[in-house]
Formats: sequence, structure tokens, C-alpha cells
Amino acid sequence: MKIKLNWGFGVVLAFIGFIGFILYFVIAMSSDKKYSYDLVTKDYYKQELKFQKNIDAIKNAKNLKENIKIEQIKEGIKIIFPKEFNPKLITGKVFLYRPSNKQLDFEMPIALSDSSYLLMPDKRLLGGRWNILVDWTYKQQSYFFKKEIFY
Repeated sequence: MKIKLNWGFGVVLAFIGFIGFILYFVIAMSSDKKYSYDLVTKDYYKQELKFQKNIDAIKNAKNLKENIKIEQIKEGIKIIFPKEFNPKLITGKVFLYRPSNKQLDFEMPIALSDSSYLLMPDKRLLGGRWNILVDWTYKQQSYFFKKEIFY
């Protein structure tokens, strides 16, 4: 049997080749571990419900005379709270997360004595991008601060 190679056969062959390439690409991308990405946080949808509280806390923080400052020093990251507040009355938590590796994420409670700053130790931080989220309260007023840094 002799097959005639005309333009219709070429179009069908091109479609089959294209579909085969796309199927290979989809299967390779969905099964390869290096292309596996998780949501930013494990309980993303639960956090979405708290979103309005965060918006209000961000507004409260922006209305301050002086907001939180972040400094990178030799010992680590220094989180400086506004000087107008009594450090002993500040409560909350600091969450550092690494978008590229969730195993490096960690949370630290805010416990200030007489100084108005919190030190995140250098030994817990690897070089690269970090997102810092500070959720804090002062006299039943909530504040929220977030910043992206490269350490």
C-alpha cells in the first residue's frame, strides 16, 4: 500500500504532533517535583476570613505618628516599635515566612521588657527573601505591619 503525501495528510500529522507535544508538556510539568508549589500558607482560606480585621489593623498602624521600623544588624533583624508606646503593654506575634521554602518559616511571640525593640536572631535566618508580618496589640487596639526584606 502506497501512502500519498498531500497537504491534508500533512495537516493531520502536524495536529497529532502538536497534541502529542502539549500532552507531554502537561504530564511532565504536573509530575515533576521541582514545579510543585503550595499555597502561601497552609490554611489560606481560613486566613481569608480574617482579612477585614487585618485591613482595620493596617489602617490603625498607618495612622500612627511612628510605625514599626525594621533594621538589619549583625546580630539579626531588629524590629523597633514606636517609642510613644509602653513596651511592656505590647503583645502579639512576629511571623517570618520564606516564600521559597515553608520549612524555614517561624513565628515568635512579642515579649518586650524596657526596650522597644525585638531581635530576630541571625542563626534562624538564611540569605534571601523574607516576608515579615507583625500582628500586635496595644491597649486592645490591633495593629498589623508587613514588609518584604532581602537578608
